[in-house]
Amino acid sequence: MHPSEEIFCTKSNKLRGKTIIMGITGSVAAIECFATIRELIRHGAKVIPVMSSAAQELVTPTSLEFASGMVPVTKITGRAEHVSMLGDGSVADVFLIYPATANTISKIAQGVDDTPVTTMATVAMGSGIPMVIAPAMHDSMFRNPAVKKNIEFLKESGVMFLGPNIDDVRAKVVSKEEVIAWAFKLMSKNDLKGKKVLVIGGRSEEPIDSMRIITNRSTGLMSVHLAERAFERGADVELWMGGCSVPLPDYIPTKRFGTVGDLMKMTKKIKHDIVIVPAALSDFAAVRVKKGKIPSEGSVKMELTPVPKVLPAIRSRCDNVIGFKAESGLEREALVEKARGRMIAYDLAAIVANDIDVAGKTSSKAVIVTKDNAKDISGTKANVADSILDVCAELI
Repeated sequence: MHPSEEIFCTKSNKLRGKTIIMGITGSVAAIECFATIRELIRHGAKVIPVMSSAAQELVTPTSLEFASGMVPVTKITGRAEHVSMLGDGSVADVFLIYPATANTISKIAQGVDDTPVTTMATVAMGSGIPMVIAPAMHDSMFRNPAVKKNIEFLKESGVMFLGPNIDDVRAKVVSKEEVIAWAFKLMSKNDLKGKKVLVIGGRSEEPIDSMRIITNRSTGLMSVHLAERAFERGADVELWMGGCSVPLPDYIPTKRFGTVGDLMKMTKKIKHDIVIVPAALSDFAAVRVKKGKIPSEGSVKMELTPVPKVLPAIRSRCDNVIGFKAESGLEREALVEKARGRMIAYDLAAIVANDIDVAGKTSSKAVIVTKDNAKDISGTKANVADSILDVCAELI
């Protein structure tokens, strides 16, 4: 069995049946393409590498054949690979150049096709195949007015650019995670396209002293899945995250908050079409926060006071708000009744109710409650996130 067959669809089927032609050019970031190809394959894609001669000095065709299971195109032959792969009637779904040097970008903009990659680009643009470019170069090259002009021309011509990520003096190629997310986005049902979605998640952390806090066990995983899937379904997504114990997607704009008070101040900036609030927020805060550290010897008496409810403040800024209601030990009917009561009281579009006693770390079982319906959902948190977003898509 070829190594690529062993990893086929091991993560999802989201890209099953999709063909991605990946152009690789002479940036040192070419070493990143191996892992990116493998990750695309894990989600079901067929990836065909196309290499410039400069790229072949950095990564070998043999290594990319090993990664992809496909013999890389290293030169255009009498078989007219550029036409069969990206011409009219081709089976390619997207042409991705990862990484793209300043030289390659400028050649494509000027219609120069003197490498297998630039020739493929010329044909892709002429036949209307979606083209995505992920630049990688020294920052001073990226700031060159001629390069910037060429990038703008390509954007105006319908070419999509990912990154680069500016890091000191480098314009770095985007991560494989961002490439995967954009691949999903390009090939999704796109039912949230153009909508501004805000996900507020994680846990609030109310101080007791300079060291200790009142918080909870929320990991923030559901919030991340909601943000990722909303992005993949075409939305313009923003993530506001409290404390969490999961990695945050680097391609989604993220703001952090600590206390409920911090979040309340942030709500004044809400200008979104949909706000989804799986955040686990404290109900109480210490009346007096001690400066420094409370001594650990002996007992401590602490007075708590309720903190403001955030959902009404969010609802005053957005018409479509999805709340969450966590309970413990309730039968389904009682859970739905409590959730619907909260939904009506706060005038929410929907509320997701779940019993924390049956929730897992990566799976969930919940009920989505709307005005006229109560739908059971279960599975991985990613699947549950999709079900919640189905409701969002019906709202707009």
